[in-house]
Amino acid sequence: MTAAHPPMRILLTGGEGQLGTELIAQAPRFGIRLVAPTLAQMDLTRPADVDAAWDAARPAVVINAAAYTAVDRAETEAELAFAINAAAPGRIAARCAAENIPLVHISTDYVFDGCKREPYREEDPVAPLGIYGRSKAQGETAVRAALDRHVIVRTAWLYSAHGANFVKTVMRLIAEKDELRIVDDQVGSPTCAEDLAATILDIAARGAGTPWGTYHYCGAGTTSWCGLARCVLDTLAARGRIRGYRLTPIATADYPTPARRPAYSVLDCRRIEDCFGVVRPPWQDGVEKTVERLLRAQALR
Repeated sequence: MTAAHPPMRILLTGGEGQLGTELIAQAPRFGIRLVAPTLAQMDLTRPADVDAAWDAARPAVVINAAAYTAVDRAETEAELAFAINAAAPGRIAARCAAENIPLVHISTDYVFDGCKREPYREEDPVAPLGIYGRSKAQGETAVRAALDRHVIVRTAWLYSAHGANFVKTVMRLIAEKDELRIVDDQVGSPTCAEDLAATILDIAARGAGTPWGTYHYCGAGTTSWCGLARCVLDTLAARGRIRGYRLTPIATADYPTPARRPAYSVLDCRRIEDCFGVVRPPWQDGVEKTVERLLRAQALR
């Protein structure tokens, strides 16, 4: 009888976020032991914290799912955004290179300006509109410069049953208001964190032979923020949780924000499908699954 292989040890940053929570939940079925220090234990702006957590974890792979994601606040907190989204990934990648271990780094559609009218491919030039996008683009550059054995996964419009996100906001607002006014001229591909986490763990567990580089992953299909809200509300209505709703499409100009958003955030995901055999569910499936999880959680309270 041969001894079972011990689980692969992976150091995870951002374990308390919505993607990190899903990564932790799913890791065991991929034969992975995730070591996920809390923010209090590993603040990415303090290199000594990262070194201490790293030494304790002794990882075979690192997944960097931590990010400064407050898009509007970043306009006035640029130093913090660049420290977390640009400087920290560069330091993590450099240590990965020194120890010859791979890094899976999560990035964003906000590295693009949204002026294109066909899905963005991985090699398209980046042109971020604000501090958040610029900091994430610099983080990608730092990872590529420091480490060959990396996978950068760009995603967009992420939501889950955890943390703060658009799906949860819509569910909260419809319980408080008779009418929702939602932007309808920004287009993207909503992404379920549960599905993205499974893809990331599959990539992280592959080891030798992994095709390194930059990839896109989002839910299949496209919609607007208003269309995403309509899917959430229709799901609630179909389950008898609301009797009806008033949803009014508005323009971006009617809802000004400190940071500009890309008008078109659709990512071409063929490369990750071809290289890793990924099958992306329609974005609507993830929304329905997440709404149902949230309704179950409410029922247990």
